[in-house]
Amino acid sequence: MNGNCIACQEKPSAPRVVVVGLASCFGCQLQITNAEAHLLDVLGQIDLRYWQLASSDPMPEDFDVAIIEGAVTTEESEATVRSLREKAGAIIAVGACATTAGIPGMAAEGFLERPGQVYDRVPSACGDMVAPRAVGAVIDVDFEVRACPIDSYDFIDVLQRALYGSNKTYPSRTMCGDCKRNETSCFFGKGQLCLGLVTTAGCGAKCVNLGRPCNGCRGLSPDANLASAREAVARYGVSVADFDQALEMFNQTNPALAGSE
Repeated sequence: MNGNCIACQEKPSAPRVVVVGLASCFGCQLQITNAEAHLLDVLGQIDLRYWQLASSDPMPEDFDVAIIEGAVTTEESEATVRSLREKAGAIIAVGACATTAGIPGMAAEGFLERPGQVYDRVPSACGDMVAPRAVGAVIDVDFEVRACPIDSYDFIDVLQRALYGSNKTYPSRTMCGDCKRNETSCFFGKGQLCLGLVTTAGCGAKCVNLGRPCNGCRGLSPDANLASAREAVARYGVSVADFDQALEMFNQTNPALAGSE
């Protein structure tokens, strides 16, 4: 992520924005609309040229910012994100599917063999499919909004960075630190699995605050020590195999996970 600032490029009018959906449930796009208190203020700062969720009109040729939700799962979607990268001054990947390959990424391992396991005669439509990947695995991404689904206000914060620039750093710490600051009790002390010890922080540990273990939807933290985490899991009497399996939900395509096994 290089943190391009659209406003710094001296555009003559409001930044032109397109919102594109790939393989996903479109829940993150719906989350954008849930920021009712600020949505009109946000829309007043941009020229929203295209929103796939809201209109069937064709996408325009010219725009400044491309917001992408969803994983790349077809040759067509791969070509789409490459075209968006060529045209946009800034790319924002939103949600786990776009930033980590998310739920579609769970099918990435052995993907090319899967259609033959399901169909006696593989449909021609399967010829367009590719192993699910995050948007950042295909093109350079400038900004990310992580989680499943995204936090509406996290999205607004990142969009502001894209439009006006910011020296705010992205968190690389793991979720456990946020739990300590929130003074919430650790699930491992209760013999329950939680992925907070290796997951990228930044959500304020919302799930844990609600009494639910972290499921890792923000993806592996670059600071995560998986070998040490596995030792800690075993020390608390929790299944390491269950820990590894849980990691695959949002990290199946992450090279760090494959390299740690």
